[in-house]
This record gives sequence, C-alpha cells and structure tokens, in this order.
Amino acid sequence: MRKFQNYLALLLVLSLFAACDAGRIYDHSQALPDTGWHKDSTLIFDTEVSDTISLYNFYITVRNNNEYGFRNLYIFLSTSLPNGNNTRDTIELMLADREGKWLGRGFGSIKDNQILVRRNLKFPLSGTYSFKIEQAMRKDIIEGIKDVGIRIEDAR
Repeated sequence: MRKFQNYLALLLVLSLFAACDAGRIYDHSQALPDTGWHKDSTLIFDTEVSDTISLYNFYITVRNNNEYGFRNLYIFLSTSLPNGNNTRDTIELMLADREGKWLGRGFGSIKDNQILVRRNLKFPLSGTYSFKIEQAMRKDIIEGIKDVGIRIEDAR
C-alpha cells in the first residue's frame, strides 16, 4: 500500500509540472558556438500554425553568461508568412539593468531570459511560418550568448 501511495504522489507531482506549461504552442532554442555568434549566422525556426483566431504571446529566449559584454542585445527578426510575404524588425532585448545586474533566471554565471516581444499576436494565415534571427550588434562576433530561441504561447 505504501508503494502505491508513493507512486500516486509522484504521478501527481509530475502532472503538476506538465500542467505548468500547458499554454506552450512552440518553444525551441538553438545553441550557439563557443567561439561566438557571428553576424552572418542566421538561426531559423519554422512552425506550423493552423489557428488564425486565437491570440498568442511571442517571446525571444536568450541564455547568456558573464562573458557577454553588453546590457542589451540587438537582433534582426525576419518573418516569412505562408503566402510568401516577409517582414523584418530590429528588436532590442534587455539582458541587464542600469547597474549591470543580469536579468533573467538562473544560478551562477548563466542567465535565462524570456523576453516578451509581442502580446496578443494573431496569426493572419494558416500554414508554415519561418522566423529568422540574426545578431545586430556593432561587432562581427559577440561572445557570451549561449542559446537563442522563440517561444509562442496561448495568451489566455
């Protein structure tokens, strides 16, 4: 009987962890080389969208360490829509406050940031969307950015 109770408790805890991220529609990151992120390196994220009615929150995720020498990170975000139309935005992502204290979550020198880029986004067309991210800093190679990604979640 005791084994069954332990099993049931473990199942309940696992269910709670799974439910915490129930709103996630898409969440994918790409690791960058230890040698740094070159300005010509493009990260590509493709996702299929079928729901053109619901609202979504769109995030850029960044994992950095203490080697990153700036408070912010500028990126180019290019979006290809299913009908072939394209957009390109320059986005500033804040990774540290004015005093230089890293934002985000994490222990030690690694910080994970989930930065809201667009709230209540509605996808106008169903089909495959392609998101391309490039670093837009004034250096050819930036160090200290370990991973970059995209997260899309239900806005409800």
